[in-house]
Amino acid sequence: MLGSGISLTANASSAASKLINSADAPSNAVEGYKASMGGDGLRILEHLPQIMERGADSLTPAEKELLKWLGVFHRRPTPGKFMMRMRLPNGFVRGEQLRAIAELSRRLGDGVVDITTRQQIELRGFTLGSVPEIWKKLRGVDLRSLQTGVDNVRNINGCPLAGLHQHELLDASPVVQDLDRIIVGAQGNPEFTNLPRKFNITVTGCLDNCTHAESQDIALIPAKKAGRTGFNVLVGGKMGSGGFTVASPLNVFVEAFQAAPVVVELIKIYRDHGPREARSKCRFAFLIEEWGLSRLRAKLIERLGHELAFQGRDMRSSAHADHLGVTRQKQEGLRAVGLCIPTGRVNPNHLDELARLAEIYGNGEIRLTTAQNAVIPNVPGDSVGGLLAEPLLKEFSPRPSPFLRSMVACVGTDYCNLALIETKSRAVALSEALHQKLGGSGNPLTIHWSGCPAGCGNHQAADIGFRGFKTRLDGKLVDAVAIYAGGQTGPQAVPGDEILETVPCDDNLPEVVANVIESYRFEKEAREHAAWSDPLFTAADTAGLASWHSPRRIVSSARTN
Repeated sequence: MLGSGISLTANASSAASKLINSADAPSNAVEGYKASMGGDGLRILEHLPQIMERGADSLTPAEKELLKWLGVFHRRPTPGKFMMRMRLPNGFVRGEQLRAIAELSRRLGDGVVDITTRQQIELRGFTLGSVPEIWKKLRGVDLRSLQTGVDNVRNINGCPLAGLHQHELLDASPVVQDLDRIIVGAQGNPEFTNLPRKFNITVTGCLDNCTHAESQDIALIPAKKAGRTGFNVLVGGKMGSGGFTVASPLNVFVEAFQAAPVVVELIKIYRDHGPREARSKCRFAFLIEEWGLSRLRAKLIERLGHELAFQGRDMRSSAHADHLGVTRQKQEGLRAVGLCIPTGRVNPNHLDELARLAEIYGNGEIRLTTAQNAVIPNVPGDSVGGLLAEPLLKEFSPRPSPFLRSMVACVGTDYCNLALIETKSRAVALSEALHQKLGGSGNPLTIHWSGCPAGCGNHQAADIGFRGFKTRLDGKLVDAVAIYAGGQTGPQAVPGDEILETVPCDDNLPEVVANVIESYRFEKEAREHAAWSDPLFTAADTAGLASWHSPRRIVSSARTN
């Protein structure tokens, strides 16, 4: 058992092996690794004692990949050290759980913990030999790391104010919890460990577009039909693998009690029929592109064995909410206090203090957001003043500057194997520079950083997005970004367009971005959120970016070569 909570049986592994159609001739390396485990990556657990005995330096490429099924991630930027990603359905976490993570980070890790855009927590800097001890501690507070990477259903997102929000259509968190129990449970579920690629889901009854529904493989969004409340079903969204694809309506309405079976069958359709060749073409979106929505809907009905209602009325507003600040709950006299955690990076002391505040002022619960922030709910109205006066809130403010408030960043080259540039400290520094240049007025803009094309920072879903890469400047290899603008999710979802191709991350970056923001704000107000087009570049000329002749304009402080 090794403290993981996983207990594999012969029947389970046999069932898993039947799910892989190409086991005899794997179509790519990862399919081959899964085939070596009988189609179930969780079976790497059986080999973990031998792997730990050999040590991290002897890990094979297959072992590095397969350990991700257990939530254990080899990190090339930190040789010999690993990351563990914990499942937190809907972003719900308790004070005792944060304290356990804090203790592990302090004692076995490197003191760095990250909140992710999937409302999870990542523990960093521990050795492979520490894994059993970490699992034992996590199991004691009902935390798991299973199926959090590679070809699995990732942490299921939901509104952080689910069940509390005065204006939600319905509390969707029970659906999230049901799905998590079915797909992962306490021990992992081999039925869902052999997907063609990763799979993202959000289920929300919130009207404020707080979970980027259109970027998900499956999204259940609040809807009404014939007086009934429930969800419309969106399918085929993604961020990486070629950029942001906006999820499409499947023309299906489900009530809450129908939701989990529909989602489960859609996942199984993808498992059984999804492409498994080139990894960059294996997402659910590519199966939908091949089949079309009508065929997918028909297959879903066939598997369920009953008809499905056509979609209802999308009840979401066009607004986006980050749930920061003090919010009245539907529960009389209670408030939720949303705190900005810059780029989601925390240390053990932060976690201990968040746990303490949640227990003193609330009911011991903390809720994480897709913008890498935290909400302390269930605070009595007469206790809000005391909470706001706590020293931690000077660092994690409920009223941050408009540029820090909306800043999201992936982990970058600090820890990620794929990242091409450093992101988090650069994002915070940029927000401070923008505040100095532009002040604190104006509506907040979402500003997201991704350190590579994988798009973990959701850069194409933001008002302003950055995609990192390397370029040559005066013969030297330097960090640079492509800048995107105009992205949004919600009823009018649209991917951000690349407007600047190559912007070095040097001292001139804040000036370039400030000019982009001024122009964007002008155009956004004047054209009512319309997509950017040629007139924008004329406006940008007047803001100081001369000669924007096309969205592919190369901007730098010196000649690039």
